[in-house]
Order: sequence, then structure tokens, then C-alpha cells
Amino acid sequence: MTSTSPTSTTVLRGGNVLDAAAGRLLERHDVALTGNRITAVSATPLDIAGATVIDVTGKTVMPGMIDCHVHVLASHPNLGTNASQPNVLTVLKSLPIMQGMLNRGFTTVRDAGGADWALQQAIEQGVIPGPRIFPSGKALSQTGGHGDFRPRSDTLEPCSCAFRAGAIGRVVDGVDPIRLAVREEIQKGATQIKLMASGGVASPVDPIANTQYSEDEIRAAVAEAEAAQTYVMAHAYTPKAIARAVRCGVRTIEHGNLCDAQTATLMAEKGAYVVPTLVTYDALAKDGASLGLPPESVAKVESVQRAGRESLTIYRDAGVKMGFGSDLLGDMHKYQSDELTIRAEVLGAADTLRSATVIGAEILNRSGELGVIAAGALADVLVVDGNPLESIDVLTGQGEAIRWVFKDGKVAKQP
Repeated sequence: MTSTSPTSTTVLRGGNVLDAAAGRLLERHDVALTGNRITAVSATPLDIAGATVIDVTGKTVMPGMIDCHVHVLASHPNLGTNASQPNVLTVLKSLPIMQGMLNRGFTTVRDAGGADWALQQAIEQGVIPGPRIFPSGKALSQTGGHGDFRPRSDTLEPCSCAFRAGAIGRVVDGVDPIRLAVREEIQKGATQIKLMASGGVASPVDPIANTQYSEDEIRAAVAEAEAAQTYVMAHAYTPKAIARAVRCGVRTIEHGNLCDAQTATLMAEKGAYVVPTLVTYDALAKDGASLGLPPESVAKVESVQRAGRESLTIYRDAGVKMGFGSDLLGDMHKYQSDELTIRAEVLGAADTLRSATVIGAEILNRSGELGVIAAGALADVLVVDGNPLESIDVLTGQGEAIRWVFKDGKVAKQP
């Protein structure tokens, strides 16, 4: 990775700037990056002494994309196996995963369980390349819930997953223990709290229709997160699980495949967001079994795969804001950008791009700093061959049409 000095300026000359909020291109604009900020967006050429000028005429200049649901430490699709890996191996195997995300134009990610403050700092300090991470620490799961990867047995071994780097979650039960667990994850650097509020695909013993955690437990997690000026994101699939979580104050629903219109209306009324993660079910159906996903998990995929696409229309019609998420595991991370294709087929390119930029920034409470090309925003910028509003395909694959990636003003990818 190359970088510029903290005070140097780069001018991207003559490109078409994506205004994601409005769903339009501003033709032939200059964009100036100084340090880690965008300092100017101008319809007239910028003449800045000493600036490095890059001619991007005919290309699209757009914000770095935001993936609001990833697991960068999940290098194996069997999350129980992932948790048993040596800690150092787990971290080293995350490096190509994070580099791939940068190459595909994702300069910011919200990790939904696993990544921690130390990994975030390694990236922030330039020790390793990767997207900006908003870590959740360990996701919280009840015994037998979606974060409990112990197999069925006649004995229940004590769960030691909380200190394994490859474990996405920790098992905790009861109102007071949950209060302590939230405080611990925040003390360790979590920027938001992840809660497992329903059954899931990857876990071995919990049917998808299960509701998880009592309402008192969910409210306790929400209260502690709000006391620390942050929020709770909750894994939930069914209308019942989603409605319980939202009524208890959960801010973002993860997945939400089986939502109905009534529940979506409740979400809109409460101002809750949803982060669908449709590509992961396609990937699991295609590759999960061959890559080591347990048979009991493979059997669950079909029940949520088709309904997930239908949920996009339900959320749109109810006015629920949708963030972009991928939720991929192991070698399936390479399909990350296919989520753009799935969304665009249902919602169109403009709404899809909004989900991966300005709405993602809202979810992260970083509106105006991320997801926009505007003076004062962080200099997370992509230069793309073609117009993503006309064809989202220019952002798919492994980023072949993404010529430049700037993250925090530094060059993370170049021709």
C-alpha cells in the first residue's frame, strides 16, 4: 500500500461525482483530498499548488462503500470449527479477507461478531491493510442460541468461547449477566452491541423460528448500550422475533428475511433499520456443504433464501431504511459484491447504492463523514470505470472496474 504525506493534496480531475442521496451524477467535477479529508468538490477546475493531479475524466468518483454486516475473522464456514482455531492463525487468515474487501471498494465495515478493538487499531495505525472496522466484539447469545456452537450431547461443557479470537459470540443468560457482558464488550472497545434474538442458519441446535432472550434481557442490553451512547443490533428472522426486538429498543435488525408487512410497519414507526444479507444464502446453498458447513445448517438455508428477496419489497413499501450487508463466511467472502446485484434486481441501482453509502453512514452514526463525496467528509473515495447508476455490474466481481481506492486519504488500490 502506498500513501501520501499527512498534508499532501490529491486532485481527482474531471470525473463524474456520484451524489448517492439524490441518485445522480455531477458531471465533470474536481475532488480534492488533503490528509484524510475531502476538502473541495468543484464544478470548475481546482488549481492547488503542489497537488498531485489524477485525470479521471469519464470515470465515476463515488464514496467508499459500507458493508454493515461482516465477520472478518470468519475464515471457516463452520463457526464452531472457526472458534477452535489458534488465535494467531485466525487473525492471519483474516488479512486476505480484509484486503479483498478493500479491493472490492468497501472502505468501511461493521463487524457483527468477532472483530475487536485490537484488530481495529491494527488497521487504523497502518500495521495491516483493511477497511475501517466498527467492531461489535463478541455477539451475545443465550444458551442454545445462535451464538452457541456447542453440539448436542449428554454433557454440556462450559463455554470458553469468549476468549477465542475465532468465536463470533459468547454465551450469557440472565438480566444482570447481560448487563455485565454489554459493559465488558464496550469496555473492550465494541462500538455497538450484537444480540442474537432468534434462531439462525449457522448454529447447530436452534431452529430459525425460535425466539431468543426474554424481553427483559433484551431491554437490559438496550439500556446498557444506550447508557454508553451506542445501540443494539439484533440477529432476527421471523416477524415475532423482529417485533419483540424492535419493541424493546433494538435499532437495527440483521437479516430479517421472514418479515411481514405488519412488522415492517412497526419497524418504520420505531425508526428501526434493517440490514438484509441475501448473498450469504445464495453462497451457502452453492458452496456451504463442500466448504464444511454442517448438514443441519445446510438444511436451514432454503427456508430463508427465497423469502429474503421478497422481504426487500416489504421493507421498501413500509418505508424501512435498508443498510447493505453480506454476512459471508470462509472462502465465500469473494461473493460480497453480488449482494449489489441481488438488491439492484429488486430495488434498482440508485436505492442499492444508497444502502451501501448514505444509509450505512446513518446506521454507523457517521452521516456527513462517510458515504458521501462532500467537503469535510473522510477521504474514502472510489474511482470507477463506468456508471454504477446505469449498471451496478461495474462494482461487482473482485473490483476489476474499481481503478482507485482511497481510504482515509491514502491509496489502498491503484491501476
